[in-house]
Amino acid sequence: MEFKLPDIGEGVAEGEITKWLVKAGEPVKADQPMVEVMTDKATVEIPSPMNGTIDELLASEGETVPVGKAIVRIAGTGDSAAKKPSNGQAHAAQDRPTSRPSTSAGSTPAAASATDSSAEVLPFKVLATPATRKLARDLQIDLSRVEGTGPHGRITKVDVQMVYEGKQAATSRSSHPSPGTAVATKTKAPVSYVPSGSVERIPLRGVRKKIAEAMIRSKHTAAHFTYVEEVDMSEIVKMRSAAKDEAKARGIKLTFLPFIIKALIPALREFPYLNSSLDDEKQEILLKGDFNIGIATDTDNGLMVPVIKTADRKSIWDLADEIETLSEKTRTGKVSVDDLKGGTFTITNAGSIGGVFATPVINYPEVAILGVNAIRKRPVVKGDQITIADMMFLSLSVDHRVVDGADAARFMNRLVYFLSDPKRFVFA
Repeated sequence: MEFKLPDIGEGVAEGEITKWLVKAGEPVKADQPMVEVMTDKATVEIPSPMNGTIDELLASEGETVPVGKAIVRIAGTGDSAAKKPSNGQAHAAQDRPTSRPSTSAGSTPAAASATDSSAEVLPFKVLATPATRKLARDLQIDLSRVEGTGPHGRITKVDVQMVYEGKQAATSRSSHPSPGTAVATKTKAPVSYVPSGSVERIPLRGVRKKIAEAMIRSKHTAAHFTYVEEVDMSEIVKMRSAAKDEAKARGIKLTFLPFIIKALIPALREFPYLNSSLDDEKQEILLKGDFNIGIATDTDNGLMVPVIKTADRKSIWDLADEIETLSEKTRTGKVSVDDLKGGTFTITNAGSIGGVFATPVINYPEVAILGVNAIRKRPVVKGDQITIADMMFLSLSVDHRVVDGADAARFMNRLVYFLSDPKRFVFA
């Protein structure tokens, strides 16, 4: 049987084969992990559906395949495995089409199967995932005029963005384009980099590739506007210090993030458009009833954003415990797809590293992200006196299509109001 890449999770249209855990010719048992697959949500292990023998691997490590495409052939009991070359390579030369196949990643799984190498190749048909097609629609790009750089000529999100920016030559599939079809301006081919010294080339793949695609989409879809404000954190610093003994007794690492989240909730309630998303296809703003706060987490593999669900219903201690648990799962690669989805607003914290403030990139399709920076003691004027206070800069990036600059400023004023006196958000 041919095993096809399953639907791993909500909104996942494709996955990258990061590591095969089996080899051709090896026996495999039902539920035995066969392959690690990276999506834009998480890395997951996919098990075998049956007992049998691995006949052939149909996808290579590093290859991105759409959901529904065959990735491995398994010979079960009584099956007669088809004789294939024994070199173990994922795709033989005869499986590589010389031009675009007539089916797209949005076709039925059967049509997208690797066995359809005899399918008729028609002009104006493109290979692209549903997510890439949606991006092309959003940017009003004609996919039939985009040259794909992905496996088998697949058009990627990056290809669409490059055409949108005019940095990629748009390739026509016909010498007679249809009337009214906009053709992207052809540009010069990129100049190859000629190294003057020692250079190591590292493939852009895995989490880093997913981050790159997400950042490009966010920057070229959302109209970013960043507003910076400072807040006196002296009272929260005192409150956290006073709670250290109880935190130790509870076995919880108490950081400033739980306090910031608690102050954030009443501010978001007052400004619900910051806790929303924009449905570009239907041109509707979706106001979210839940407050699911994403925490941008730095890992060895790149930035990931686990989500604290229903943060408004949790105490300081609950938030501290969940932040620690999710951060550990994310850094050790044990975070689940469910842990990474459903966010309505994101916090990114570079304060532990340093810097004054940053301009964070929105975690699209959300419309706002809060950058939390380092707390530093500084002289400030309070009344007619100069005193030393624990000051912190906050950086708020919003999608200007949904949130006006004035509302971003008003939101930050309310957030500063709550943070400067924790009694205000404790009883909010």
